[in-house]
Amino acid sequence: MQKLIECVPNFSEGRDLDIIRQITAAIESADGISLLDVDPGASTNRTVVTFVGSPEAVVEGAFRGIQKAAELIDMRKHKGAHPRMGATDVCPFIPVSNVSWDEAIACANQLGKRVGDELKIPVYLYEKAAKDPSRSNLSIIRAGEYEGFFEKIKEAKWKPDFGLAVFNEKSGATAIGAREFLVAYNVNLNTKAVRRATSVAFDVRENGRIKTDDGTPSGKPVLDANGEPVRVPGMLKHVKAIGWYVEEYGIAQVSMNLTNIEETPLHAAFDACNEAASKRGLRVTGSEVVGMLPKKCLVDAGKYFLRKQKWSEGASDEDLIDIAIRSMGLNELKLFDPKEKIIEFKMESASKRSLVKMDLRQFCNETLSDSPAPGGGSVAALMGALGISLGGMVANLSAGKRGWEDKLKYFSDWAVKAQQLKDELLFLVDEDTAAFNKVMDAFALPKDSAEEKAARSAAIQMANKYASEIPLRVMETALKSYQVLAEMAEKGNPASISDVGVGLLATRACVDGAAMNVRINLAGLKDEKLKSELQGKVQKISAESESRFKTIIQIVESKLN
Repeated sequence: MQKLIECVPNFSEGRDLDIIRQITAAIESADGISLLDVDPGASTNRTVVTFVGSPEAVVEGAFRGIQKAAELIDMRKHKGAHPRMGATDVCPFIPVSNVSWDEAIACANQLGKRVGDELKIPVYLYEKAAKDPSRSNLSIIRAGEYEGFFEKIKEAKWKPDFGLAVFNEKSGATAIGAREFLVAYNVNLNTKAVRRATSVAFDVRENGRIKTDDGTPSGKPVLDANGEPVRVPGMLKHVKAIGWYVEEYGIAQVSMNLTNIEETPLHAAFDACNEAASKRGLRVTGSEVVGMLPKKCLVDAGKYFLRKQKWSEGASDEDLIDIAIRSMGLNELKLFDPKEKIIEFKMESASKRSLVKMDLRQFCNETLSDSPAPGGGSVAALMGALGISLGGMVANLSAGKRGWEDKLKYFSDWAVKAQQLKDELLFLVDEDTAAFNKVMDAFALPKDSAEEKAARSAAIQMANKYASEIPLRVMETALKSYQVLAEMAEKGNPASISDVGVGLLATRACVDGAAMNVRINLAGLKDEKLKSELQGKVQKISAESESRFKTIIQIVESKLN
């Protein structure tokens, strides 16, 4: 499986688009790089760049970007709202797929050594890549910023991990690390006062504020037994926050880094700011995401806001994302385009022809054409997706039925389950056609020499095995649909019983159709043991499907009568 790692360098230039273009072009010149996002900010005078690739490709791309930034950016002239210490201020590596922390840390070390040795820029390793635990926190490394580093670097405890202990006057210093996924998130306030935004930031950030004897910012700090100031923790774990004024928008913001989005998700940060602002007579007017974020952030937020509305969470990912965008005002300052801001959407290859992206007419036309794919396997998976969609529809209708408010969570949970099954079956619509194409590709391999014949035969066997496993997976997934349909037949809105029946028929057709596709692909397998094993699974699922169908259809028929 492909190794994928993300890199998010922050460059200290957000106004000169020509410089930004030259830096991103340098990054893209490395083979195997996919540039996902370039997010410049005029007030911060900073650009956040996001790209992905294999560990080797990403290290090379990052080095070329840092090299170009060192050539074009002069920190002696830099001014901006965001804390900074170098032309390339920070460059983190974030594992995305099949990359371990050890590999991500190795990337940070490889890049750091090259930057220190070849570019003569002092490099500090941070977060999981830090060699010294006391320097793992980026804000501690960056304390004093560019101006303070001329003296700071002379201290023994601030000797860089790579490069000379001499501050690079033009390029500054760079922090390179390996970290969890970080979301840069700003919440907009109806004020221009930085002090008021800072008060909200102190309310919500994990580090909170220093405790004073009279509880006011001007009071005398309360000290502990060691003479250190006592801190009052903020509302949110894993959140760093400051208040600032954004001139281009004419508002003050609470600017946050969410460093653990599992424990403190986006919507929790939004609500905490809302609560803290309200207590201070302020109002949150919207928010913005800087850079990109995983789809899960907005899907979870959409579900959260539906729960607050006491409504079913069984909406599609697209609808949940739309609800999250509207609820958090992500469009207030500039358009939030999910295709550009969500990593998974951005990474979808534009060249990949997806069946599920077609409209109904296009899909039917494609199926009806003289091409053998999409064929019965993809159509079977689609029937399964339609069947469970009807089950989920009944769950959502039941969740919203007047007088059934006490059953909301019960039906909402089943609707969420239906959405999950629908998404998996839709994925298998495309995957079945992809599996068929792999078989065709294997047959097209050369067969002139004995070696080529052997390689071709092995490829055909591997492709046939996969082409058998995909429709089997369709069967296994569709079988789970009966549980949802059974619950809806027995307890769902009786006005929708015919919808349950149609969903039931579509699900059985899906299982039976997928079984035929497994059987036809098994004919090309030479491994008799594997063939027997897969045949046994098909027979077992088919028998269970027929049994479940007969039980549920009786309930449907009785209610129809």
